[in-house]
Amino acid sequence: MTPTELAELLRNGEDSTLEFKRDDVPNHELARELVAFLNLEGGTVLLGVEDDGRISGTTRPRLDEWVSELCRIKIEPPVVPLLSWVKDAEAGRDVLAVRVTLGPNKPYARVHDGRKTYFIRVNNTVREASREELERMFQASGRLHYGLKPVPGADFNAFDLRRLKDYFTRVLHGSAPADDDLLGWEILLTNVELMTENAGQRIATIDGMLLFGRATKRFVPQSGIRAICYPGPQPDYATRADEDLRGPMVPLASTDGTISELGLVEQALDFVKRNTAPSAQLEGGRRIDRWEFPESVVREAVVNALVHRDYSIAGTDILLAIFEDRLEVQSPGRLPNTVTLEGMKAGMRYARNQSLVNVMRDYGYVDARGMGVRNKIIPGMRAHNGTEPDIVAEESRVTIRLWKRARPA
Repeated sequence: MTPTELAELLRNGEDSTLEFKRDDVPNHELARELVAFLNLEGGTVLLGVEDDGRISGTTRPRLDEWVSELCRIKIEPPVVPLLSWVKDAEAGRDVLAVRVTLGPNKPYARVHDGRKTYFIRVNNTVREASREELERMFQASGRLHYGLKPVPGADFNAFDLRRLKDYFTRVLHGSAPADDDLLGWEILLTNVELMTENAGQRIATIDGMLLFGRATKRFVPQSGIRAICYPGPQPDYATRADEDLRGPMVPLASTDGTISELGLVEQALDFVKRNTAPSAQLEGGRRIDRWEFPESVVREAVVNALVHRDYSIAGTDILLAIFEDRLEVQSPGRLPNTVTLEGMKAGMRYARNQSLVNVMRDYGYVDARGMGVRNKIIPGMRAHNGTEPDIVAEESRVTIRLWKRARPA
């Protein structure tokens, strides 16, 4: 770090990626700041700087060794910081910049007095992570599969037995236990992680309820789709339709594959068809109805949201919104670690909820290659009306936006 770069940082002050500390800070307090940066997007602590940005300099002997050691013994998993001295930042006063990058093994904990504590940074302050925030970090890192958690009160009777039998026999071409063979069903569902053992009992997992639950919304309140149709180009109190779509993800079908009860995917497609207007055209002397949005693309966007959303975020459903000029599908939760928009468009595969992906693939909803954005959504819209879909990643949601027509340049 150069003196000019240091002066710029001091001028801007502390923020979500920068903290000022005297060099006599206790090791557990510095570890707390570094852990919070590791659990966010990384950041820098300037040692030898007062809270108000004045340079007080460093006096602790072998300060760089002291910092490296506390990063090894006071942070779990241990990290190696990037250390950069700014000598004579002011006459006779040195500053040590301690930088940590986005941690690949989140969440990180500070270890102090025999206790692990997980911290996060919010603007220029640090606080302990809530249970929900901690679960999301574990899930994003792949160290916790939220869908495998037990659902209190959801025993075997919480499943739709008809859908389970349809899945194991018609879809998988296998066999299923007899309807009254409770133990057989429980063992089977535990083996495929739709149930789990908890306190000596077999209980449905979150994934099990999402896929095959009889009263899914009751047991997993964030399991539905909020479907809204607005008359104009922006959200408004006035709507043409506003529905809460609920139920298991998968449909119930007869032996010939004809759907007799809709799953969430079909409910969403039905809502779109009821609230958009097809245009008719002649092809080879036959009247062909052309929908405003291609069904295959809408299906892929909805399935993407269902299998990849962050179900640890309670109190919010997937949003399906139809506007005068576009359709949007908003999925709660940020992209998992290492996943980028560019990677998704290029065909990068990821699965936040692998069990959901596996079952929905069995039903034919998910491409075996797992590249729906690249192979279906983008080329599907180009072929339909020449438009380019928008894919927007934000801190709390991912949005896929489909346009009805080309926008003016």
